[in-house]
Amino acid sequence: MRKKIVAGNWKMNMNLQDGIALAKELNETLKADKPNCGVVICTPFIHLASIAQFLDQDIIGLGAENCADKEKGAFTGEVSAEMVKSTGAQYVILGHSERREYYKETPEILKEKVLLAQKNDLKVIFCIGESLEEREAGKQNEVVKAELEGSVFNLSEEDFRKIVIAYEPIWAIGTGKTATAEQAEEIHAYIRSIIAEKYGQAVADDTTILYGGSCKASNAPELFAKPDIDGGLIGGASLKAADFKGIIDAWKK
Repeated sequence: MRKKIVAGNWKMNMNLQDGIALAKELNETLKADKPNCGVVICTPFIHLASIAQFLDQDIIGLGAENCADKEKGAFTGEVSAEMVKSTGAQYVILGHSERREYYKETPEILKEKVLLAQKNDLKVIFCIGESLEEREAGKQNEVVKAELEGSVFNLSEEDFRKIVIAYEPIWAIGTGKTATAEQAEEIHAYIRSIIAEKYGQAVADDTTILYGGSCKASNAPELFAKPDIDGGLIGGASLKAADFKGIIDAWKK
């Protein structure tokens, strides 16, 4: 059975004190009312070591939002996969559309990041997805296929099995637009089919594919009911414990 996951991506929000307060609240809430799925919070780098000290990672996994494409050295301001791992984090988000767009992260750069993350035993949540322009031109399938081929289809079957895929329609991130559950399911099923072509049906059946794109408590049950949607990568709704828990609880419905 593939793993169901709800992951929060805090992005560039929450100062250290507020971040610690939110993580503590989530930790206590989910200890009291155990989730029916895997839960991960991915926080800014500066929060990781502080939060790792008290987070019960049997209940909530901790992750970073990025890591460098270099191992170490004279790269001022960068944070390596080894550094992320040393904080106590278990996960890292790579390939997010904001990193691709604003920081010009290419498939080649992302390929390096994935390799370094795996070398340091970090579980990668790898993001793919098309823009509104690409969606309107009917190119969503070729876009997600190219993103997988460019950065993760070089992995061995054993290493690919450690990857979580997050499909994010860029046109539905922070815009209030959401892909319908049917649109989301259609592309999730397509993603699973190209993983099957590359690695075989058994690997495809075991790959967790998350939906990210204005997912909230109100639409999570409908999205999560679809056979190929295994959870969500949540942005804004992960910044309040009650909102985030509302999405996590969709797995109990």
